Amino acid sequence: MKFEVVGSMSEVEVMAAGPSIRVRSYLRKAYGHGGRRKMKGTATVRLPNGAVRRVELHWYKAHGVGKRDVKIKRYLDE
Repeated sequence: MKFEVVGSMSEVEVMAAGPSIRVRSYLRKAYGHGGRRKMKGTATVRLPNGAVRRVELHWYKAHGVGKRDVKIKRYLDE
């Protein structure tokens, strides 16, 4: 699902770091070595149908690699 983040992310926090990330081997193969963190936060996004919604996002972040595998976990404005 493609979406566009409009505005800035808020309530950003680290969910897991280092060896406590379950998909470490996938991340290493896909993006190389680096200190990884699984993050979550809230943001306003524009969906492909044009709707603008407030959502909770989850993603992986690594030093020198940046934000990867951003996904919508739940809608907050129902």
